[in-house]
Amino acid sequence: MDANKKNLLILHLTVFVWGFTGVLGKMISIDAVPMVWYRVLIASITLFAWFSITKTNIKITKKQFIQLFLTGGIVAIHWIFFFHAIKVSTVSVTLVCLSSFTLFTAILEPLIKKHPVYKGDIIIGLLIIVGIYMIFKFESQYTLGIIFGLSAAFAASIFSTINSTFVQKIQPSIIGFYELSGGLFWITLYRFYDGSFLNVPFNLGTNDWIYLTILGTLCTSVAYVAGVSVMKTLSAFRTALVTNLEPVYGILLAFIFFKDKEQMTTGFYIGATIILASVFLYPIYKNKKNHA
Repeated sequence: MDANKKNLLILHLTVFVWGFTGVLGKMISIDAVPMVWYRVLIASITLFAWFSITKTNIKITKKQFIQLFLTGGIVAIHWIFFFHAIKVSTVSVTLVCLSSFTLFTAILEPLIKKHPVYKGDIIIGLLIIVGIYMIFKFESQYTLGIIFGLSAAFAASIFSTINSTFVQKIQPSIIGFYELSGGLFWITLYRFYDGSFLNVPFNLGTNDWIYLTILGTLCTSVAYVAGVSVMKTLSAFRTALVTNLEPVYGILLAFIFFKDKEQMTTGFYIGATIILASVFLYPIYKNKKNHA
């Protein structure tokens, strides 16, 4: 198997694992904030161990450290909103709402990087808005979950846009380590503030520990390193197309694990199809525009 095919397979497996995070979020019994705290703690320790074994130099400047640490707070907010959306709605609703990340990025990237807004971006964005409206209309009982899912997508678009500038100067796995460590710091501060760090017991059930370990290692640190490594041979276009399969894999896994609890109305599936189709069209449109 040549390097391209091997890395494409690794990427599909990585995206499949990312899709599994929603299922784990539903299965873990604790609330979103402590769940994300455990996730970033385990992932930070795992990545640090990886750097130690591979003798990777993780030294960065003071300015870069502060920037990454602050961005880690946005990453933490994204995950907290994501898992809270799952807790108050369903995995399917949350993952489809998370796909609106494309819409928010199309809006934020020109503002942050001072690029022009293209007509195609507006059309794709309008299609996604139509899909979101359909989901709001037909799944109104999950309004809170939809709001948190969209908020998670908005937070993801912020830190992804910021990271696209960092990645030009810093190795992606090192970015991930410092942002995860930053996320751990900010969540710990918040948990001291709300009293949950001292009042909530740490004696979790066996299943919770197993699921949290899988979430922190396989679904976060291992998947992150694997996802970054394949970019050496795969184009950004192909990577974007495969990455957009995450909600599809996640929804399929949710059906397997939760069956009837993930059954939605016809209106939801129409809205979801519009959003997912728009998300898949976006990298194709971007690719053609870049080669025009």
